[in-house]
Amino acid sequence: MNIEALQYPIGKFDMPDVVDEAQIKAWVEDIDALPNQIKAATEGLTREDLDQCYRPGGWTLRQVIHHLPDSHMNAYIRFKLAITEEVPVIRPYEEQLWAETDEAKYGNIKMSVDLLTSLHHRWVIFLSTLKPEDYRRKYIHPAVGKELTLAYMLGSYAWHGKHHLAHITNAIKNEKG
Repeated sequence: MNIEALQYPIGKFDMPDVVDEAQIKAWVEDIDALPNQIKAATEGLTREDLDQCYRPGGWTLRQVIHHLPDSHMNAYIRFKLAITEEVPVIRPYEEQLWAETDEAKYGNIKMSVDLLTSLHHRWVIFLSTLKPEDYRRKYIHPAVGKELTLAYMLGSYAWHGKHHLAHITNAIKNEKG
């Protein structure tokens, strides 16, 4: 398998031309389902399993698992900012450096799976309060230098969860043969 297929096992995020209520509902369902999918995928993994990289030069599975709540906490906060402020400028974070902290490199994944579960529960409740027009609200992401809509970000984070779930499941499948 080539590096790009290992890096993007479900392909890159592609924003649909039309985002309707059905699409938003599907993405919210993806956000809702992710914690249980991560729990199922990681149940019974050994230290050796968790310390393997999902691709050459990539993070370990443990780092991927810890990355998910790190990333999605930032997303949740960005959503709240975009709903409560007028086109706020969000603060980027150095995800690569966060993945190198000791608790991300060596910590028990249960803490991050539990955090992801609670975070997604709260996020889905928040998302269920939004009206369709709320998804047109924007924030400015200085690292990409443009305004992003909440619809785009919802789709992107729904994809993000599936993307990293595939990293985990594919690495385990390849390891176990």
